[in-house]
Amino acid sequence: MTETPLTPQHLISVACEEDLHAHGDSFRGVGYTKSQREADEHYTLMLDLVREASEPTSVLDFGCGLAHLLDHINRHQAYRHIRYSGLDISSEYLAVARRRHPQAEFILMDVLDSDAGLPDYDYVLLNGVFNYRGPIPYERMLRYWEELITVMYRHCRRGLAFNVMSTIVDWERVDLFHLPFDVMAHVVGGNLSRHFVVRHDYRAHEYTTYVYRTPTNL
Repeated sequence: MTETPLTPQHLISVACEEDLHAHGDSFRGVGYTKSQREADEHYTLMLDLVREASEPTSVLDFGCGLAHLLDHINRHQAYRHIRYSGLDISSEYLAVARRRHPQAEFILMDVLDSDAGLPDYDYVLLNGVFNYRGPIPYERMLRYWEELITVMYRHCRRGLAFNVMSTIVDWERVDLFHLPFDVMAHVVGGNLSRHFVVRHDYRAHEYTTYVYRTPTNL
């Protein structure tokens, strides 16, 4: 009997769980390789998507892992208006996240299988979800990225953020997902919204895109 090949989301989840098994509840356990500072910089960058400074705002941390983003929110007074929810496909990660934050809302779901029943949120953050490609063929990874941001954009009322590896590098790693700006912009601008911002101004060899439903009031 032939086994059904794993989907991209399951292949990525398995790779992430290997980090958890090797490094436990730490920045390395969720895929960061350099330092806690690197992880914190990414959490701040993701939360910069949020335009509201004080009004209650709901955020879904898609691919939440161990919910370290919630730790970051709790450490900073500026984020106290944010109502956090986490979603992951990995029951292993969510078991730890629930022990760490028993009062928080966590959802176990494969949204590409079915997103029925998933609530809407003001903002959806996809941090580190698309960096790793591993054995997934590039065209299949590209399709996965497009499918997933399209589904999750349906569940954000105000905006969505995601990061991917840049192509402006000395060399591209074959195990990572390097996405050219023009390809990203064509999909985002054509399928989601023309109101988007690209951040390529930080240390990591990647970029972050903020996609908004409405333009910024300048």
